[in-house]
Amino acid sequence: MKKVIRYLLFSILIFLVSSPHKVFAESFKKVKMFIVSSYHREYLWSQDTSKGLVDGLLKGKYLTNNIHVDELIKNDQVETKKIIIKKVWMDTKRRNSYVEIINSTEKIINQINNFKPDILLLGDDNAAKYIGDEFLDTKLPIVFWGVNGTPVKYGLLDSKEKPGHNVTGVYQAGYLKESMELFLRIVPNLKTIAVIADDSTTGRSKTRELKVLHKKGLLNIKIEKILNTDNYEEWKRNLLQLQDKVDGFIIFNHNSLKDKLGKPIDQMTAGKWYLKNIKRPECSHEAQFVQEGLLCATDDSGYKQGLNAIKIARLILEQGKKPASIPAYAPSRGKHMINTQRAEQLGITITKKMGIEKFIKTSKALQVP
Repeated sequence: MKKVIRYLLFSILIFLVSSPHKVFAESFKKVKMFIVSSYHREYLWSQDTSKGLVDGLLKGKYLTNNIHVDELIKNDQVETKKIIIKKVWMDTKRRNSYVEIINSTEKIINQINNFKPDILLLGDDNAAKYIGDEFLDTKLPIVFWGVNGTPVKYGLLDSKEKPGHNVTGVYQAGYLKESMELFLRIVPNLKTIAVIADDSTTGRSKTRELKVLHKKGLLNIKIEKILNTDNYEEWKRNLLQLQDKVDGFIIFNHNSLKDKLGKPIDQMTAGKWYLKNIKRPECSHEAQFVQEGLLCATDDSGYKQGLNAIKIARLILEQGKKPASIPAYAPSRGKHMINTQRAEQLGITITKKMGIEKFIKTSKALQVP
């Protein structure tokens, strides 16, 4: 009998050493996460979303210290005891021609296939549209963030409530109505505005959203002109001409502007010109533009986009939930913000009645050479 027991124990030991139980092995398997951002690391919105992603990963203990955080931010990749992360940038704010986007898409698709991730995260519209479409209805779970307006528009979801495929995520509600209400509290005599944006996917989306609000009668204000352009000279010329005709501006994204030779104009360069030449108050829609130096915005928070994308990813990775059954949603608004340096320049006195929740004291655009 003792021989039988010894034999059985020896056999079990050999089994464990040579062929570990599947569940035992899987419990120590590192998750592989591939992250695609539509833009570039220097873009303020991308920095906000990255902060949200990092905090979500820290909360889930996928990253456990500042060394991991620094490595991910610096190298766009990190390996910990729990996860292997690789991040890439499409850079479609600066390289936004159709050919450039397609070339970037093909390169990244190859990287994803070689990496063989357990989950794919797609940041903002171009990543969702071009990369998401390639992996739709595969076994790879996909979580997006930062899609402007309804995420159903790219055909990745059947509906926000019931996605129905291998894709879900968080989208931007815009909070343009809230931004306009803030603007009117700060500048109550505002009667006429002009709306200026670049001709990017984001810029067009924002002007469309504003048109819908205006058509519904939700903006009690006259709109003199709505312009989408990537031509830097046209952008400047219209601003100079319109400031004599309007009481203020809504300034949306100006990240895909180009000079006469087709060279991209940095956001801060455009912002510096604007702040030095335009003497009318303005409103925007995200923290990045108030940080740049524009007067105010109700933040459609990039930080919350990244943070909530990781929350959804954790439902998939830790609880085995399927994207098809996880509703897509927009996080709650960020803070009512004002740039005090711009307010002072415009002669605006800040009061409690304005409902300001966050004060930005410097203008990044005025700090560039």
